[in-house]
Amino acid sequence: MSQFWYSDDTAARLAEELVREAGEGGRIACVSAPSVYQKLKQGSVLGSDRVSAVVLEFDRRFAVYGDDFVFYDYNEPLALAAAARSFDVVLVDPPYLSEECLSKVSQTVKHLSKGKVLLCTGVVMEKLAKDLLDVRMCDFLPKHNRNLSNDFRCFVNYPSRLLDAARRSKTS
Repeated sequence: MSQFWYSDDTAARLAEELVREAGEGGRIACVSAPSVYQKLKQGSVLGSDRVSAVVLEFDRRFAVYGDDFVFYDYNEPLALAAAARSFDVVLVDPPYLSEECLSKVSQTVKHLSKGKVLLCTGVVMEKLAKDLLDVRMCDFLPKHNRNLSNDFRCFVNYPSRLLDAARRSKTS
């Protein structure tokens, strides 16, 4: 139940990316990423009022979000409420750095997503993430409120202007 909360800047950047990629009237799923969901709901991200978002979490304390909360146990990757489908963009931050966890979470992502995936996990998972979700590492370096002992990064399966600023400036 211990959460590794993103820093405010990281949560805001990821929320902004989700809003941009979901588009007007888009649907966003935040899987095991409650700090980003909270940023979306606070209305502090431009355009967040034009999208809908849900948080999929094991920690039932997030049930305070009502219909926006979907109980999620990665050990049962497809045991989801019927409403938890067809999201324009899915953000996922697997709770553990293990092949088993990422494999099961990937099943969930494929079930939820219309296509766009933003994965936040340790660099050590890069090859498996590529194999399972066809994602590539971004330039953006996410930060947490508490320091993590592993090298943590973002991965996407679509071109991201917001998370790949350094890559964009190299090609301009």
